[in-house]
Amino acid sequence: MLSIHQSSLFAPPPAAFNMAAHVLAHADRISDRSALQIVGPSGAERWSFGRLAGAVRGTGTGLLKAGLVPGDRVLLRLGNTPEFPIAFLGAIAAGLVPVPTSAQLTAEEITKMAVQIAPGAVVAGDGISLPDNPLMILTEADLRGFEALPPCDYQLGSPDRLAYIVFTSGTSGSARAVCHAHRAIWARQMMHDGWYGLRSSDRLLHAGAFNWTYTLGTGLMDPWTVGATALIPAPGVDPAMLPLLLRRFDVTIFAAVPGVYRQLLKHHPTLNLPRLRHGLSAGEALPALTRRHWTDASGTPIFEALGMSECSTFISSCPTHPAPEGTMGWPQAGRHVAVLSPEGVPVPRGEPGDLSVHCSDPGLFLGYWGAEAEARAKFTADGQWFRTGDIVTMTEAGAITYQGRDDDMMNAGGFRVSPLEVEAAMVTCPNAGEVAAIELRISEETSLVALAHTGPASEEALSAHAAAHLARYKQPRIYRQFPALPRNRNGKIDRKTLRNTWPELAGNGASQ
Repeated sequence: MLSIHQSSLFAPPPAAFNMAAHVLAHADRISDRSALQIVGPSGAERWSFGRLAGAVRGTGTGLLKAGLVPGDRVLLRLGNTPEFPIAFLGAIAAGLVPVPTSAQLTAEEITKMAVQIAPGAVVAGDGISLPDNPLMILTEADLRGFEALPPCDYQLGSPDRLAYIVFTSGTSGSARAVCHAHRAIWARQMMHDGWYGLRSSDRLLHAGAFNWTYTLGTGLMDPWTVGATALIPAPGVDPAMLPLLLRRFDVTIFAAVPGVYRQLLKHHPTLNLPRLRHGLSAGEALPALTRRHWTDASGTPIFEALGMSECSTFISSCPTHPAPEGTMGWPQAGRHVAVLSPEGVPVPRGEPGDLSVHCSDPGLFLGYWGAEAEARAKFTADGQWFRTGDIVTMTEAGAITYQGRDDDMMNAGGFRVSPLEVEAAMVTCPNAGEVAAIELRISEETSLVALAHTGPASEEALSAHAAAHLARYKQPRIYRQFPALPRNRNGKIDRKTLRNTWPELAGNGASQ
């Protein structure tokens, strides 16, 4: 049997569609119900669906009054506040194109991104790095003023038109602007049953910050789409406090990256969470040991998902269809995926290949902004399949076993990071010499970004240079000097050999 999965086609969205309108479709009917709670040990800030919808549509009005026109890109440089999702949805409601970005990015990094997309405005939070020479700056105070304005009309149109852009590290070493259509939110309905087991009565707490796309989708928009309540920890909440919040606020579903589960369990070997049904994990592979410790401590399972910026999650386990031991899960109902050979044909089940998504998937990206050739290169020659670069096998039953990446991409706390991007920044450090970045697994549950260098630069100098030029999550945590870097027959850095021959970690100054 070949490694291909095709279920019944997912129903298409309406011909006149707006992503924000879909997310808030229930707001008028349940205007008094709690949509958002920002929770901490001392209590919660609460937003009803009515207040949320009013703020989103008022923000849309304010952005248009500021002089922006539909199609303009709006670069979001906001911190961990509700204004982040409100600005995101408000821009989409008004026909603008929001571009959410990590607050950790340096001025150098965000300037390069802004050059790619030429934003009409930058929405700026206090103390967050901005690009050079923005055309227009709107502050968080401006946003809060917008929220009280009369509601904008939802800009309806083709579900295939551009809705938003997210950046991801490309294999070229430059961050790529991934363009998504309004229909992307429609496709996320396949996750409601295929991953979350989501109900309108659920109270889903996501451990991430507002300004992370994993939180934006799984933690906020998906619960709001079904009329459920989203809970986000207040700024400054430590993972050790999460069990208290899970219990106090009657959380039924908990979502986090594996690293948060590990930190939580370090402080709480046993957990009393009577309302919790299950946990969710994505962003990086969930170690079997972390899964076992969580289940032993809480008595609840974790359901894992695999996805990427170009298609969000499309492989997952769920309450009604748990993953077999050793696998990530199953293609979600409505998906059309295959495991392909280098020639672009499905391999027999049990053989490794490139996990690929059919071009008909409604959640698949539109392309890379300003890099059409690179986007086309991600597809098979006939244009029918998008190659994800994830090497997997499909079991006889159709489950997916993850085996790694084919392009040396690293995973740093749930963020995909290109080694070329790290190397391009670090090679400019005085006395660094040649450099090579790899993801280095230091235990069954933990992996870090490591940097090999041939020059005499000190660890202190390299660390300071990384802090000045790279977002925190991209900065190496381990530095090691080598006489020379291993290379393959083509003269390229041999990262596999570098990983396999990395010296003993004891005393190397690793930090977490």
